[in-house]
Amino acid sequence: MFETGIDTTTPNGDAKADGATEMRRQETLLRTRALQNAIFNSANFSSIATDAKGVIQIFNVGAERMLGYTAAEVMDKITLADISDPKELIARAKALSIELSTPITPGLEALVFKASRGIEDIYELTFIRKDDSRFPAVVSVTALRDAQDVIIGYLLIGTDNTLRKQAEAEQKKLDQRLRDQQFYTRSLIESNMDALITTDPSGMISDVNKQMEALTGCTRDELIGAPFKNYFTDPERAEAGIKRVLAENRVTNYELTAHARDGKETVVSYNATTFHDRDRTLQGVFAAARDITERKLLDQALHETNIKLESAKSIAEKANLAKSDFLSSMSHELRSPLNAILGFAQLIESGSPPLTPRQKSNIDQILLAGWYLLDLINEILDLALIESGKLLLSLEPMSLNEVMSDCQAMIEPQAQKSGIQLTFPQFDCPYFVKADRTRVKQILINLLSNSIKYNRTGGTVVVNYSASTANRIRISITDTGEGLSVENLSQLFQPFNRLGRETGTEEGTGIGLMVSKRLVELMGGAIGAESTVGNGSVFWIELNLTVAPQIAPDDDQSMTIVPAKISADTPLRTLLYVEDNPANLLLVENLLERRPDIHLLSAQDGLRGIEMARASLPDVILMDINLPGISGIHALEILRKDPATTHIPVIALSANAMPRDIVRGLEVGFFRYLTKPIKLNEFLDTLDAALKFSETQSAGKNMEKI
Repeated sequence: MFETGIDTTTPNGDAKADGATEMRRQETLLRTRALQNAIFNSANFSSIATDAKGVIQIFNVGAERMLGYTAAEVMDKITLADISDPKELIARAKALSIELSTPITPGLEALVFKASRGIEDIYELTFIRKDDSRFPAVVSVTALRDAQDVIIGYLLIGTDNTLRKQAEAEQKKLDQRLRDQQFYTRSLIESNMDALITTDPSGMISDVNKQMEALTGCTRDELIGAPFKNYFTDPERAEAGIKRVLAENRVTNYELTAHARDGKETVVSYNATTFHDRDRTLQGVFAAARDITERKLLDQALHETNIKLESAKSIAEKANLAKSDFLSSMSHELRSPLNAILGFAQLIESGSPPLTPRQKSNIDQILLAGWYLLDLINEILDLALIESGKLLLSLEPMSLNEVMSDCQAMIEPQAQKSGIQLTFPQFDCPYFVKADRTRVKQILINLLSNSIKYNRTGGTVVVNYSASTANRIRISITDTGEGLSVENLSQLFQPFNRLGRETGTEEGTGIGLMVSKRLVELMGGAIGAESTVGNGSVFWIELNLTVAPQIAPDDDQSMTIVPAKISADTPLRTLLYVEDNPANLLLVENLLERRPDIHLLSAQDGLRGIEMARASLPDVILMDINLPGISGIHALEILRKDPATTHIPVIALSANAMPRDIVRGLEVGFFRYLTKPIKLNEFLDTLDAALKFSETQSAGKNMEKI
């Protein structure tokens, strides 16, 4: 251990004084040695002592922990240079040689040169552990001298600098990130197409970007510290804008006119907000000004254009309305004489005596031309209604199986007459689509008729179906006709374009496919065709799948149908349901199974419904709105004008569920207006109310007779 330097000699004196002095000396020596031991054995820093040649003589606990050696492994065996980074020794020797203007060799001399000259020496050093790993250390080197001031060794006290180095590295990264973020933020500010400005709460500019410099013709240094309001033609409005932001925290589309140093004026739109520091202390206003000079000019031009467009639209709408009115009027005017032509021609054809072959041929030509003209009138009227937006569709769940069956029955005679083999699909399960039943049938008949008309003799037509997506079904009609070229395919759905068939023997209007396309699209579906010349064509439509018509759940009531309590003397009441969708008719039939007091009649179109109403005088009529022939509204008007049926309550039951549809329905005189899907309790309550009303009306009529 190191000597303490305490004088242990005692002067002559009595024995008792000498004993007390010796005791104090021993206590002091013990305290000193305890302090030395604590310092030497500290694990927090390494204490390494060497002889004059740098060979390690003392290696404390801290050194063992840091370097991984035991004291026995290094004492009298290695030097300080052996546990130091050789490259650092070379670099240190070179640096000291320059600093002290004297050659210094790498190795021990580089480590202890300053200490050997009595110069305080504290520096960073990389130590090499026993396992060859490295760590940075801060070391203090002191020369140890004997009584004659001769160096007898060196004392190196070191601390592990890893954590500090890591902290410094992290700080450097943070500093670099901060610089990068500042650069990035500034880049964003400068690259913005808007003029950006920040002001303090008093309205003094604190920062700007290049766009603001360009807008004002002033440099950033000139702008910073100047009042914001000074750079606008209306300073008071500019100042009011800043005050408004401070009061409301945000302002949008605040228009100002900036004026530049050269007199140029620019209309700008300001969007501004307040900004705060991390302690939520108000720092000022951040504003972005966008040059809207061109936009103002465009707005003016657009306004003028809109006026012209509105005028043109009004003219076009009037022309379109006039066209629709003309077509509707012409349709009516043409039907009347055409009805006479077809009627008398059929009477002549079926009259007696039988016609001669020549007469029969002439009458056939009249009928053929007449029926063709009727088809043309109907299709032109459909197209006019679609284009004018007046065509009403009833989009509701309809059975695809039933419609396909109806189409098969209607088209088979035409196929047999033409010698065409017709194949329809066998459905594995019932399919329901959300569409207008009448219009779907119209589309399919049109496509089937074309596939037969333009087929070859002895050809085939195959109808098939497949799921195009999870929510759609595709119906395909494949024929064995001549097929179409790519050019003809692109012209398929153009009105009055028969693709060169005008001179052929097959009759046609050239409108059917166009009408079919518009109808399919109005129902949210799609239509298309594929064809190869010489191999026939495939026409297809896609419709949206849905579930079968069903009772909609009431919010607060059970769906169970409770049978009505009917006594033996309860009179039988009659309900007439006018509905073209068999699925809806079946649903109502099921609903009324437990109402034995009600007898159900049905009609599938408006005209037939009127006939049945006049013949049977039902107690209540249930009427769909969109029906083949005439609409439910038109049928209601006819029933109301007839004294025999005017008293019968008519309930509308329709898929047209918009508020305006309901209001219109009640205005024209329906007793109630119910929407599909049917709500059980609402339906039964309405039916009971209508029956009660009918009973009251009947009682009143009987009293009048008395």
